[in-house]
Amino acid sequence: MSERFAKKWESRREETPFTDRIKGAVRPPGPLKPRLDFAVRRIELQTQKLDQATERFSQRDKAIFARIVDAYTKHDTARANVFANELAEIRKMERLIINARLALEQIVLRLRTVSELGDVVSTLGPAVGVLRSVRTGLASVFPEAESELGEIGNLLSGIMIEAGQSSGMTLNFDTVNEDATKILTEAATVAEQRIKDKFPELPPGIPGIPTAAVDEKSSTETS
Repeated sequence: MSERFAKKWESRREETPFTDRIKGAVRPPGPLKPRLDFAVRRIELQTQKLDQATERFSQRDKAIFARIVDAYTKHDTARANVFANELAEIRKMERLIINARLALEQIVLRLRTVSELGDVVSTLGPAVGVLRSVRTGLASVFPEAESELGEIGNLLSGIMIEAGQSSGMTLNFDTVNEDATKILTEAATVAEQRIKDKFPELPPGIPGIPTAAVDEKSSTETS
């Protein structure tokens, strides 16, 4: 790293003049690395909350599935269908949450590898794009995460702009969008497989999850 960026990346408090520290307390820009680490910790907190939400949905999934099987064994098809439709909605939400969690996990891994100025700009562009898509997808399923992810996205955008100004680098938006789409697509694929591996299929004759409708909704939310 250049000496200029090294100072910007991780400055020491004792090197900062007292008057600048007073100004910073009012409007703290701060060095880039601590601010990036702070954003990573906030993202990790959201992944923990998504894990907790996934567990809650998993418990509901098991309970409703048991009701479907019970109704099915009693030849109560109408009741089984009602529960099956409820289970389909729950599994849609489960897939969205798992998808979001996997995407955020990829963002954390990328942010933790950032070390140079060019890496900051090229890494944060797709990260911000992914955060926006995840935030949109979770709005109706996990609304408490929407505001926090929006703030994290704004924080990363500020760091990216500042890093770009320091280096004179500009974003290639085609590459940024391509990288963000790749992260989201990979997360969606893994999420789908995890749902299939984790939860049993419905008994024959009971309506399942409308996969085409889910895929259409997911593609709309991540576009």
